[in-house]
Amino acid sequence: MRTLRGRNPLALIVSVALFALLARSAGLIAESVYKAVPDWGQQLPDGMKWGETSGMAIDAKGTILAFTRAEPPVIELNADGKVLRTWGDKMFVWPHGIRVGRDGNLWMTDGQNNQEGTNGQLVYKFSRDYKLLMTIGTKGVAGDGPYTFNGPTDVAVAANGDIFVTDGHVNSRVVKYTKDGRFIKAWGKKGSGPGEFNLPHAVAIDSRGRVFVADRSNNRIQIFDQDGNFLDQWTQFGGPSSITILPDDTLFSVDTYHFKAVVIGSAKDGSVTAKYTDLTIAEGLAVDPNTRTMYSGEVRPDKIGEMATGSTVRKLVKQ
Repeated sequence: MRTLRGRNPLALIVSVALFALLARSAGLIAESVYKAVPDWGQQLPDGMKWGETSGMAIDAKGTILAFTRAEPPVIELNADGKVLRTWGDKMFVWPHGIRVGRDGNLWMTDGQNNQEGTNGQLVYKFSRDYKLLMTIGTKGVAGDGPYTFNGPTDVAVAANGDIFVTDGHVNSRVVKYTKDGRFIKAWGKKGSGPGEFNLPHAVAIDSRGRVFVADRSNNRIQIFDQDGNFLDQWTQFGGPSSITILPDDTLFSVDTYHFKAVVIGSAKDGSVTAKYTDLTIAEGLAVDPNTRTMYSGEVRPDKIGEMATGSTVRKLVKQ
């Protein structure tokens, strides 16, 4: 029998198959491939258009919320891409982050103040029936005190209700509050060492209660305990603009500028199971925990092949 590079062809086939099986069991091969749904979410009411869309979220009913830099800034859609509701007109200066908390309430960040100093630089908490429950910060005032922000980007809420805010587009810190908005502590400064940040752009909490911070311009995720003690850093997810951690600790990371990719892995051990570079150049990302369908929001004008990116949303589904 002829051999291929000194190996029996049958043995080679068996070896390849065995490697594929082992690799899949180790999480080295993505279980499926995603594709973008054409024209999803593009049928907006008359006179509306998508702006830069930096924040995406999904609630327990499967409603997708997009936080876009246009008026009105909040657009809610169903899974088919039909617009259900729009709201928030003239409420925000520079829409940035949006999250659905553990209790179903909505957390949003307004990342700049207006020239008049009358609006912006706030963290908002809304009920899902659109009642304003809380604001943290000083409206229209930029700063780095206990109750002032300069570029707040994202919010994560711990199991006990403690609130973690990444204050990162100008400041370089994480700020911690009680569930009723009382200041506890802040940590971080501009730099590249452990516990230092260069644009902390997103924050999420895993099943063990660890705080994951997307240290975007340092091209890493930093991991802390809830007192701000540094635990670890991971560079394999690039420079994340967004982090989503599902209840089973599957981690979805969006890299807008370095990999231009959606990276999927594990918050347990940092392993990467898939990286998609040809679907979306996203900043915001929401993930349906049941179907793993992803909804991305784009801010960066660019191209993937002939597809223009920026100022839109996309639905990404498993094939």
